[in-house]
Amino acid sequence: MAAELQAEAQRALVRQFVDEFWSSGNLDAADALMTADAVIHEPVVGTPADLKAVAVMIRTAFPDWCSTVDEMIVEGDRVVERWTGRGTHRGEFQGIAPTGRRVAVPGVVFYRIADGKIAGFRGQFDRLSLLQQLGALSAS
Repeated sequence: MAAELQAEAQRALVRQFVDEFWSSGNLDAADALMTADAVIHEPVVGTPADLKAVAVMIRTAFPDWCSTVDEMIVEGDRVVERWTGRGTHRGEFQGIAPTGRRVAVPGVVFYRIADGKIAGFRGQFDRLSLLQQLGALSAS
């Protein structure tokens, strides 16, 4: 029973992080929900501050960015989240001028949880799909 309660708390932590940090653009959520020494491996290598910089870049390019949790698996101190991010390209993104196109981008994140906070973050998203949706790459 204790393991089930812990797993549910970890699911709730990740959902809160996705909702507040990624979907609402609340950068302070990283400070509240991640350990100060959390290790970020992807989409950047660094600290929560580096992850915040990525979030700002995404939200600048896609001001209406919203991430939804499609699937979540919890095992021990690990949580795996499969997600889809959606937004409208209204600002420059990696040198690509705004297109006004709506995108839906899948991704996955592996979290490590320690003492009720996110202590590790390793994520990937489908960059190729995003660039194709923006018209920067051909689909063939």
